[in-house]
Amino acid sequence: MNVARAIDHTLLKPDATCSDILRLCAEAREFGFFSACVNSTWVAVAAEALKGSEVRVVAVTGFPLGAMDSKAKAFETRRAIDSGAGEIDTVLAVGRLKGGEESYVLDDLAGVVEAAGAARVKVILEACLLNHEEKLAACRIACEAGVAFVKTSTGFSTGGATIEDVRLMAAAVAGRCQVKASGGIRDAASARAMLDAGAVRLGTSNGIAIVRGSVAAQGYEVHGLP
Repeated sequence: MNVARAIDHTLLKPDATCSDILRLCAEAREFGFFSACVNSTWVAVAAEALKGSEVRVVAVTGFPLGAMDSKAKAFETRRAIDSGAGEIDTVLAVGRLKGGEESYVLDDLAGVVEAAGAARVKVILEACLLNHEEKLAACRIACEAGVAFVKTSTGFSTGGATIEDVRLMAAAVAGRCQVKASGGIRDAASARAMLDAGAVRLGTSNGIAIVRGSVAAQGYEVHGLP
């Protein structure tokens, strides 16, 4: 699988318009990205634009803070699936984790997984807000909840993906789920570094630059789940 097929082509800005989303979807088709990743209000638009293609729609839920009520987060997830999302990227209840409420975090994630049905769920840890032990705890809880991926960042907080976090998360999940790196991945070199560190999916708004920017990126093999 080449690097384009590892990319969730992403547009999550609050001022994104319908025409922006349609452009994102057209780019995802043209460059063969794995998905177009959008806020839940745009899922139906993206699903219609990508009908008949291999490009999936990824919806973010509980985004970007992860601090909404668990039932509301699960409801948003169900609505996104019903509207055409093929995968869900949901945000960890960061404050609950940092407060030691692990059972709450587990139930919160399990509710999203249940609401998503057969669709895969990625949980965004917002690693820049967590210490080492909290990152390990978040990975353990995520695996217990049945998520398919742990993801580094929303891109809306104090930091994005780092090589160290990707390596730590990959080691922590130990094959029980996969790793998505997101936030600050702007060129082919940083994309390849994240993949080499253990990520199998990349969330970025710079996918075109990544694919075009380096001959070395073309045909780069990514091993793991598609």
